[in-house]
Amino acid sequence: MEVYSAENIRNIVLLGHGGVGKTTIAERMALISKATTRMGSIAEKNTISDYDPEETKRGFSINTSLIPIEWSSSFIKHKINILDTPGFFDFAGEQEEAIRAAGGAVIVVSAKSGVQVGTEIAWDKCEKARLPRLIFVNQMDDPEADLTRVLQQLQDKFGKTIAPFQVPFKENGEFSGFVNIPKMEGRRFVGNRVEDCPVPEGLDTQIHPIRQMILEAVASTSDDLMEKFFNDEEFTQEEIMTALRTGINEREIVPVLCGSAINGMGIGVLMSSICSYLPNPVMAYPTHAAVDTNGNTVTVPCQPAGAFTGTVFKTTVDPFLGKISYIKVMSGTLRPNDTIINVQKQAENRVSRVYVMRGKEQIEVPELRAGDIGALTKLAVTQTGDSLTSKDFQVTYPGVPFAKSLMCMAISPKTKGDDARMNGALTRIMEEDPTIRVVNDAEMKQELIYGTGEQHLDVTVNKLKNLFKVDVVLSKPKVSYRETIRGKAEVRDKYKKQSGGHGQYGDVQIIFEPSGDLSKPYEFEEQIFGGSVPKNYFPAVEKGIAESVQEGVLAGYPMVGVKAILTDGSYHPVDSSEMAFKTATSMAFKDGIPKAKPVILEPIMNVTVTVPEEYLGDIMGDLNKRRGRVMGMDHDESGKQVIQAEVPMSEMFTYTADLRSMTQGRGTFDMEFARYEETLPDVQRKIIEEAEKEKAAKAE
Repeated sequence: MEVYSAENIRNIVLLGHGGVGKTTIAERMALISKATTRMGSIAEKNTISDYDPEETKRGFSINTSLIPIEWSSSFIKHKINILDTPGFFDFAGEQEEAIRAAGGAVIVVSAKSGVQVGTEIAWDKCEKARLPRLIFVNQMDDPEADLTRVLQQLQDKFGKTIAPFQVPFKENGEFSGFVNIPKMEGRRFVGNRVEDCPVPEGLDTQIHPIRQMILEAVASTSDDLMEKFFNDEEFTQEEIMTALRTGINEREIVPVLCGSAINGMGIGVLMSSICSYLPNPVMAYPTHAAVDTNGNTVTVPCQPAGAFTGTVFKTTVDPFLGKISYIKVMSGTLRPNDTIINVQKQAENRVSRVYVMRGKEQIEVPELRAGDIGALTKLAVTQTGDSLTSKDFQVTYPGVPFAKSLMCMAISPKTKGDDARMNGALTRIMEEDPTIRVVNDAEMKQELIYGTGEQHLDVTVNKLKNLFKVDVVLSKPKVSYRETIRGKAEVRDKYKKQSGGHGQYGDVQIIFEPSGDLSKPYEFEEQIFGGSVPKNYFPAVEKGIAESVQEGVLAGYPMVGVKAILTDGSYHPVDSSEMAFKTATSMAFKDGIPKAKPVILEPIMNVTVTVPEEYLGDIMGDLNKRRGRVMGMDHDESGKQVIQAEVPMSEMFTYTADLRSMTQGRGTFDMEFARYEETLPDVQRKIIEEAEKEKAAKAE
C-alpha cells in the first residue's frame, strides 16, 4: 500500500444500530476498491472485519476493525481508513476507540427499519466528539424500503441539518438509480458502477423541495451567497460544492445518501462522497491539544515534518505477533528503526516494523505520516490510551473516554487451583478490552468482573474458555454488609484459668453503645477509677475490641460504629496478663453486643439515571421496586430526564441490562457509593439465613 499524506487521507468510523449492514458496507468498499478480490459474507463467516472466533460464531461485530482502502475521487487518489464498529450496546467501548481515531463518520440507517436506538446513540456520539458525518440509508433493494419515511424520521429526530443529496428512482419496480441533487444529474447503477442518465420525468415534486433545502443551506454559509439567493441568482457548481463542504465540516449540514451494500449499489458514490465532503485529518484537527512533561498545555500541529507523536487508541493480542497497538499518528512521521518512548510508562522502544491493518492482515509500510492510522507490535507495556512520541518531544494526549462498566458479577474458576491461570487470562483480555475491569474483593473473598452488559461478560467467559482454556463460573456477587448496634448494654466478664503455676486472670466491665460514626469500626474509651484495671492492660482490652469487631454477632459481617467504654474490672498481681484481659474483652463483646440491639447495615449507592421523558414512569416504578428513594429530578441540555436516587447496592448488580431493556437502550446511569444504612427487617432476616446456610455448607 502506498504512503499517503494527510491531505489525501480520510479516517471514517462506521456507526449505527446492529444489523443495518455496516460490515457489509465495509466489505463492499474493500471489493470495489480492489483491496480484496471477493465479497465476504457474514452468513459465510468470511468477512474482513469479523474475524474473531466469537464474531464468526455469533454473526455480528464485537470488535472495531480497521480496513484501509484506496479510492480515486476527482482524479485524486485517496486512502480511506474505515473503522467498522459493533452496533450492539454491550460493545460501546469499541465505538469510543474508533471515534477517538476518526475525523468523520458515516451513520448507517436501514431503509426498512428507519431510525433506531443505535442511530440516535451514533448521532449523540458524533455530536459529543464534534464529528462531521454523512448518513447512508442502506438496504434500498428491500421491498419494504421507504426512503421518504426514513428522511422524515431523520428530520424529526435530528432537525434541519438533515439534507438529502439524492432522490432515488425505480425501473421495472426496482431501485435502479438516483438524481444527484447538488449537481441535478441522473445516475443509473450498472453493477458496482454508476453511469450518467437523464433525470427521469415525474420526480419534480420530490426534487424541488430538496433542491430548495440544499440551496438554502448553501446560502446560509456566507453573506455573499445569501445575497445571491435572495436576488434569485444561480449559484455556480463550484460555489455549491465549496459551501456544502464548509457546512458539512461545521456540522451544519448532514448529507443523506442511499444504496444497497449487498448489491453494490451506491457504495462507489459513498466512497467518492467521503473523499469530497468529509474532512482530511488536517482539516478535522489542524492542531492537537496535549500536555508536556511540565504539565503545560501545548498545541501540536498535524504535519509530517517535526517530531513524531501518536496515541494508542486500540489494542489487540494476536496469537503469533503478540500485542498489536493501533496508533493514530498525531504529528511527524513514524518509520522502522525509529526510537520512540511511551510517555506514561517512560518505556523506550525501537520500532522494528510499521504496519497498516486490514482486518487481521498486517501490511508492512515504509512509514506512517501525520493523520494516518497504523499499528506497531510487541510494545510490551503499552496500553490503550498511552501516548507514543520521539524522545526529544514528549507530550501526553487525552486517552479514550470510556464509559464506566457497571454490570458486575463474581467470577471464579470451575477447577480448583485455576485462580492464577484465570487471573493471567483476564489480564490479557483487559489489555485488549479496557471496558472489562476485575476487582479483588478481599473482604468477601471473591473476584468481581465488571462489563458493559450481559452479552459483554458472556463473550469474555467464552474467550477465557476458547482462547485460554480456562472454564469459569459467573455468580451473583456477595454484598459487603456491615453490622452495628442501636442500643446500649453493660456487661462484666471474667476470664480465669488455673493450670498449675501461673494462671490466667482478666476481669472487665464494659459499656457498649453506638459511637455515631459509621466510618470507623469502633471507638475505645476508659473510665477507670482507683486502678481496678492497671493502665498497662488498657491496650490489651482495646486489642480485644479491635479483633472482635471484625466479625459481628448476627451474620458475621464486620462491625462499625461501636463505642466500648471500660468502666471497671479487677486484676491479679500474679495471674493477670495481656492475653487474659484480651480474652475477657472478647467474652464481654460476645455477651454484650446481642443485648445492644444489633442490626445489619447495607451499602447504599447514589444513582443517576438519564432517560427520555417517555420512560420516566417505568423507571420510577422500577426504582421503587428496588427499595430506592428518588431524591430529585432535573433535565439535561438534550431534554432528557435526570433522576437522582439512593438505591441499595444489592439491587443494582444487573441494572445495566434491566435499564437497557426498559428503555430500548436509550437510558444510561451512573452510580457511586454513598454510605451504609440500616436495612429492613425482612431483608435482614434473609441476610442472616443466607449467612447461616453458607456457614453450614462450609462445616460440611
